[in-house]
Amino acid sequence: MIQLFENLVPPAAVAEIRAAFATIAFRDGKASAGAQAQLVKDNLQAVPGDPVGDRIKAMLADAIFRHQEFRLAMRPKRLSPIVLSKYEPGMEYGAHVDHPLSGEDMRRDVSFTLFLSEPETYDGGALVIIDGGGERAFRPAAGTLIAYPATSIHRVSQVTRGSRLAAVGWAQSMIRDAAERELLYDLNVARLNLFDRHGKSEDSDRLAKCAANLFRKWADL
Repeated sequence: MIQLFENLVPPAAVAEIRAAFATIAFRDGKASAGAQAQLVKDNLQAVPGDPVGDRIKAMLADAIFRHQEFRLAMRPKRLSPIVLSKYEPGMEYGAHVDHPLSGEDMRRDVSFTLFLSEPETYDGGALVIIDGGGERAFRPAAGTLIAYPATSIHRVSQVTRGSRLAAVGWAQSMIRDAAERELLYDLNVARLNLFDRHGKSEDSDRLAKCAANLFRKWADL
């Protein structure tokens, strides 16, 4: 399931983050890539330990982890450290699959990109996710987060004008299987919508029971 969470970070906070990018130290993104990814990766990433960058990463991690819709859809158990990235004209990240682990003890189930530049300020730089239906390209408004299965092949198209600023990261989900996450999300959305329209009933209780027991059956704690 590919899902967009619009306005996950409000405009005022996005503007503050963009201004702070000018004070953060960046390095070649290849420093954090594996041998194969280094062949296709051309971007800049915030240097670990930069005080301004670390403050922004912590703020974004908290906002993402606490976001109710993100929690309902992705069931995050924990997040990896956030990575702040910047693409200048001529930079891109070719097709690749993310490493399955963050460190030695966190499985990456969900990948996400939080867009920080408004789409009219740069050309190119689309997040392109490749699935059974072909390629799907995304250039959403600043503050929008796109989450998708970490098993997906994806790329960032070449930036030809302006700067593309983003924050990327990964989540380990309590529901390991992407198809099970989607089924559980759809069931809960339908259950909550019916409850809002018709209130508590025998049917709403049965749907709540199904959702709770499926979560109990599939939860990987």
